[in-house]
Amino acid sequence: MKVGFLGFGEVASTLSVGLIKNGAEVYTSAEGRSTRTRSNILKTGVQTYPTYKALAENSDIIISSVIPSKAIEVAEMVGKYSGGIYVDINNVSPETVVKTLDKIKNGKTVDAAIIGSVIKKGIDVKVIASGSYANDFADLNNYGMNIKVVGSVNGQASGIKLLRSSYTKGVSALLFESIYQAYKMGIDMEVLEYISETECPDFMETAKSRIISAAFHAQRRSEEMDEVVEMFSENQDPVMAKGTKEFFKILDENIKKPEKRPDDYKAIFEQLMKIQK
Repeated sequence: MKVGFLGFGEVASTLSVGLIKNGAEVYTSAEGRSTRTRSNILKTGVQTYPTYKALAENSDIIISSVIPSKAIEVAEMVGKYSGGIYVDINNVSPETVVKTLDKIKNGKTVDAAIIGSVIKKGIDVKVIASGSYANDFADLNNYGMNIKVVGSVNGQASGIKLLRSSYTKGVSALLFESIYQAYKMGIDMEVLEYISETECPDFMETAKSRIISAAFHAQRRSEEMDEVVEMFSENQDPVMAKGTKEFFKILDENIKKPEKRPDDYKAIFEQLMKIQK
């Protein structure tokens, strides 16, 4: 089984390692990519094709894992060359995923979405999939993946993902804002402890991780919320979704993303305080 990845960020690199360990042949292309991405590709042991065209032509399953704003552009770039099954695993709206997959000329498409943290769970992270070729994509379960087919229509998986994202990212934005204010007052640990009393036992560690992720992935989350707002706007005024989108947009503009994911949320708050002085 030859699995190709378009884009090679956190999701693609993590899944690649697991797939390789379970016997799959994994490929990508470093065409036009940064030195950092090229180095990451070498570290994972993924094989490369010189061009995205060659990658698309030779992959049994090709997975698009790029920033949401590039999903359609990337599909258009390789659409006429894709010989196998094209899987869009990006955080985009059902409308966007349908437009994206329409660019794939052979019609072998899957709408997929990651549910949970790929960093924490690795190859075992839950992936939901819909579309007429979703069951074929689920063959990657034989190579360690955890794919569940949720429907036969493109847009169903991404719809579930975005509705879930609307909730989780809204909670993360409010958590970040609240604990940042508590940090400035010198009572952040106390506030986290008292919230823990009304939440689950592991809330403290989960909250810290959410705060770090909010800052580290602010740009991507702002773009994801663009997709949520677009989906909601068809039927209602998405007040909370708009607020969450604006929060992550402002956070992205006001904080410098570190090269490495920080271990302590306080380092992020300290950086923000210096900027705001």
